Amino acid sequence: MSAPPVAAASTRRNLRLRSTVSLLALACIAATADAQPYTFADVPRVVAISDPHGAYDAMVQTLGNADILGADGNWSGADSHLVITGDLLDRGADSRKVMDLVMQLEEQAVASGGMVHLLLGNHEVMNLVGDLRYVARGEYAAFADDELVEDREHWFRLYSAGRLARGETDEASMRAAFDKDRPPGFFGHRRAFAADGFYGAWLLAKPLVIVINGDAFVHGGLPSLVAELGLESLNDQLRADVSNYVTQLGVLYDASLFHPVLNFNQQAKQASSLAALAPVADDIGHALQTVIDLSGSSVHGPAGPLWYRGNVGCSTLIEGDRLAAALQAIGADRVIIGHTPTATRGVLQRHGGRVIEIDTGMLKSSYQGSGHALIIEQDQLWVASERTSDLQRVTPHPRRVGYRPDNLSEENLEHLLANGQIISSSRDLSGQTTVEIRDNDVQVSAVFNKDASRKGLNRELAAYRLDRLLDLDMVPVTVAREIDGDKGSLQYLPAHIRNEQERAKSGRGSSAWCPLPDQWKAMYLFDALIYNPGRPPTNMLYNMENWQMILAGHDDTFGTRKGRPQYLAAVELNLTGEWQKKLAELDAASLTETLGDSLDRRRIEALVKRRDQLLESN
Repeated sequence: MSAPPVAAASTRRNLRLRSTVSLLALACIAATADAQPYTFADVPRVVAISDPHGAYDAMVQTLGNADILGADGNWSGADSHLVITGDLLDRGADSRKVMDLVMQLEEQAVASGGMVHLLLGNHEVMNLVGDLRYVARGEYAAFADDELVEDREHWFRLYSAGRLARGETDEASMRAAFDKDRPPGFFGHRRAFAADGFYGAWLLAKPLVIVINGDAFVHGGLPSLVAELGLESLNDQLRADVSNYVTQLGVLYDASLFHPVLNFNQQAKQASSLAALAPVADDIGHALQTVIDLSGSSVHGPAGPLWYRGNVGCSTLIEGDRLAAALQAIGADRVIIGHTPTATRGVLQRHGGRVIEIDTGMLKSSYQGSGHALIIEQDQLWVASERTSDLQRVTPHPRRVGYRPDNLSEENLEHLLANGQIISSSRDLSGQTTVEIRDNDVQVSAVFNKDASRKGLNRELAAYRLDRLLDLDMVPVTVAREIDGDKGSLQYLPAHIRNEQERAKSGRGSSAWCPLPDQWKAMYLFDALIYNPGRPPTNMLYNMENWQMILAGHDDTFGTRKGRPQYLAAVELNLTGEWQKKLAELDAASLTETLGDSLDRRRIEALVKRRDQLLESN
């Protein structure tokens, strides 16, 4: 939505209006932020939750079962530290109640010797900078009593002036259109999230990353930027980016140059247009330039710690070195993250326990999950939930290559493919045979690859098992199976996929949880190892949910040649430390034990030699 047009003369007058932002309030924010440490030690008990998204009742129940909130609604956590890794806001109607509860607990915890740490999530920042795409009408309604009549009338006059300039005369229809995008409470909400607003000033003092007892806490994850900047610089720089942006945005609101309904994603463009329109006063020019410059801050992007999903979306082969560097830079051994709802809607761990995922979809209406709290005490990890105070263990992140019905585990999917009833089979123009398999009420599709050589080779099965040995997580579940007298393999065919040809044509994939270039590098190394003579785009598949790469079509792989395939001749193959470690574990004995029924001795020996060549080349 673009800003409502304003008459040119009025715009030029407004360009010279002075800021009315309270310097005293901003000074208080800065003082509070500067006094706040980012590292805490010797904390006896830590409880962490994530992503309430306005789910007040679920949050209260979860904190109660984690012994943080008493039946009277007050702090009962004694000297515990409560960490909330962001996203109190958006989608749920009770976001204001959630914020008020956190504010209350902050004061009560300190009085009891404990502490509450609220970290900025991407949705806190979105509300601060005016990205209101996910604000529920109920969230606005909570501010209806705070809204000033003069605010609504001021902005309506500017809005209607633009509509009148275009020849519209029906004030009733203009009022209805205006109120549709600015429901009751909208302007009260925007004042509250201003730099000097009640909630805005509070949020602008919050950190992005903290470390407690060697555990890092962050909303989205730890990207490379964390290793580059370190803990203090990362917090200081990105918080300053948000604070400066929101402050200068207030200058433009006060000058009536930006309408509060103008979305963040359009603000830099609007600022550029206004800056080019006429000479401006110094403070207005500074405000416009700040909006232009800081709209591209890492705090708003997928490579920043509030949006990053690589800790969740990338395999350890891809992410392990990057994660280790980030943890080392901030003095942490593991990281606890939210932002990405877990596949099981329970607390999960991955990357050898270095990443703990605690976003379990607390707002059930949007995420079909429930509240969970991670409890860290005496270096032990436990989980309490909205449903029960009985403590559970953190479970490993399941291997997921492609969407699966009924959240099937790897083992259950293998069993279904190997033993399920084949209910139909079809062959397409490319020669691919697809079968439908059912076990009880679960039905999946799979590709049957016949052993055409009659030599007992099962290359697809070998590719899957080698993927498991490496923890590559790109080859779908594959089992050996005989169909109508033909021996071969059945490989799970996920739903909701696109191939590389379709992806490239659409231009999509920039939102991949694991960056596509990183996934391609891993594919190239895998293809070099298995001597894949070529990988056409049709054998590069993607899960549409997160653009996770899925590798298929290994009929011509695992030859006996050394060196690298011709298609990789000009590709730079760099082995990270994780790749080197995994390849070093692939000795002849382990490969024979795992692949001996799908590859012959000569092919396993050739695989070991190619492994050696890859290690020697780095």
